[in-house]
Amino acid sequence: MNIEQTVSAAVAGLQLGNTFTFDNLRHTVQDRRHRRLRIVELADLDAHDGLCAALLSTAAEDFVLHARSDSALHRQQFVLHELAHMILGHCDGDDCTVDEALLPNIPPHTRARLLTRQDLDSETEIAAESLADRLAAGIRGAVFAESAYSEVFG
Repeated sequence: MNIEQTVSAAVAGLQLGNTFTFDNLRHTVQDRRHRRLRIVELADLDAHDGLCAALLSTAAEDFVLHARSDSALHRQQFVLHELAHMILGHCDGDDCTVDEALLPNIPPHTRARLLTRQDLDSETEIAAESLADRLAAGIRGAVFAESAYSEVFG
């Protein structure tokens, strides 16, 4: 996998342009996946334990569950990383199934995502983080463009 090509193709496929808001991105992901996307902060999820966010999918909705952070940018990166997995199609279908006997009370896609996340050096994790960075840059660009900075310093 050429990660840069994969990420560039994913960004182009979103058809959001170079700058966009988080809400634009969220609506685009919802529309592409044909399901509601809910983003939920879990007070009991602690990023210090190594799990910053998780993706849960049901037949009708996707959930991005994320840890609390005092930094809005850090929280955004948690969420963008999980959105990147959705955009890149990681764990769609039966590609990431995990035996139910291992974790019987957790839905199959959730088990797969939680266990897959442990390999932070995998191509899928690197691609998701790279795409999350590109998405963050697009959002920052939109915020920057809306500010008076360009009027004063431009």
